[in-house]
Amino acid sequence: MPIATPKQFAAMLDTAQESGFAYPAINCTSIITLNAAFKGFADNKSDGIIQFSTGAGQFASGINNKDMAYGCIILAEAAHRLAEQYDVLVALNTDHCQPEKAAEFLKPLIEATAKRRAAGENNLFQNHMLDASILPLAENMKISQEYLKLCAENDIVLEVEAGVVGGEEDGSAGSDDTPEEHLYTTPEDMLAVHEALDGLGRYTFAATFGNVHGHYKPGAVKLRPEILKDGQAAVMDKYGKDSEFDLVFHGGSGSLLEEIRETLDYGVVKMNVDTDTQYTFTRPIADHMLQNYEGVLKVDGEIGNKKLYDPRGYLKKAEEAMAARVGQACNDLLSSGKTIFGKA
Repeated sequence: MPIATPKQFAAMLDTAQESGFAYPAINCTSIITLNAAFKGFADNKSDGIIQFSTGAGQFASGINNKDMAYGCIILAEAAHRLAEQYDVLVALNTDHCQPEKAAEFLKPLIEATAKRRAAGENNLFQNHMLDASILPLAENMKISQEYLKLCAENDIVLEVEAGVVGGEEDGSAGSDDTPEEHLYTTPEDMLAVHEALDGLGRYTFAATFGNVHGHYKPGAVKLRPEILKDGQAAVMDKYGKDSEFDLVFHGGSGSLLEEIRETLDYGVVKMNVDTDTQYTFTRPIADHMLQNYEGVLKVDGEIGNKKLYDPRGYLKKAEEAMAARVGQACNDLLSSGKTIFGKA
């Protein structure tokens, strides 16, 4: 099955909202991590989202080039081909793009989709994220309006963010010294987002409720999922049920299961998973190297063991481990067994 069409992606979001579950959004940087994500989704009969950051694009284009847009096009084209082997729907998204990078990153990717559409082909991407949360909210919404209109012209969903996700993740806007009050989106902020973007095109919204990129020690961050509930209520009380946000949970790695599940009750339809999958990918590689030290290295003039230093051997282990963690995310978010493949 090809990557989800814009119509199918819209149906995915609607189904998650109506049924109280969310899709894992798995950051990928290579063919191997793409295969791990597809395997994890397919093994659990879950639809899902694969996403690429600006850093992933730079990595994929090669260290001599570091072209973030070109690298993401390469990864997306590969994903379209790989997806044909599976019977679940997967949408492609770009992760955090700061406003100063948008012209050289998002615009070329939107144009790549426009060229595909002109040729009668599916969208290259179904979703893009513009992370202008570092700006004052009025400026954030102004640039978000610009890119939402560009996306809407090509049936692309735009993901926006208000409030700051703490920590650091591949160039994201937050930092460890983010003032605590900035980690929580207010009901007034959520009303302002709705009023600025309503009617311009479909979008998802990463509202912040204390979430932080990367792992953090228990007690270091106070998640307050009720903020999502209060914000949704403020908007729907004023503008009706149809104004309910499709919310995104950033910084989900390491969160308690009860906190994750609570957000599903408040309209979260997508949760980003990156730190956990990075670790589960790397752990078996580390095990392999430590357990086979004299085989993977030519120690004291010996020749080593080709079967042990062949990258395919340890990368298969990494792919298996990452796929299992993707499956755990499907279970945590209640998307397992709920594919709409063949129904939309």
